[in-house]
Amino acid sequence: MDDQIYMRQALDQAHNAWALGEVPVGALVVKDGTIIATGFNQPIGTHDPTAHAEIMALRAAAELLGNYRLPGCELFVTLEPCAMCAGAMMHARLARVVFGASDPKTGACGSIVNLFEQEKLNHHTELVGGVLAEECGKLLKEFFAERRNAQQKQVVVDNADEKKPT
Repeated sequence: MDDQIYMRQALDQAHNAWALGEVPVGALVVKDGTIIATGFNQPIGTHDPTAHAEIMALRAAAELLGNYRLPGCELFVTLEPCAMCAGAMMHARLARVVFGASDPKTGACGSIVNLFEQEKLNHHTELVGGVLAEECGKLLKEFFAERRNAQQKQVVVDNADEKKPT
């Protein structure tokens, strides 16, 4: 049940991303039952390809704790992490990662590959997927539907402008 409570908080962070025109993914880091850091997608606005929700939350947690290692911490994220984020989570030595919706295009927690199952890697993090998956996936679908509609409307406006006499 706690996982759902934390995932709802991650969904709130995802809405922050949407408000800025970013893909709505949100994350948070929990230590000893307390949320210590949050993050949401910001790669477009920050011009930073690493500014995924998970990385933003990890950075904030590491800064707060004064350590790049986050033992005993859990990360909750609305979308299955990519390879970059999964790698950062392993380097941070998270105890647990919980995600919402699966990502069939870039998911590194089972959809494309599961980096957390690689026995040769030196740290193994507990992985839980599918928490509030329907709600997390719905948010993403609505965002991309809105974006497609806006692009289609812009094409109509652009075509109408081209047909105006000069």
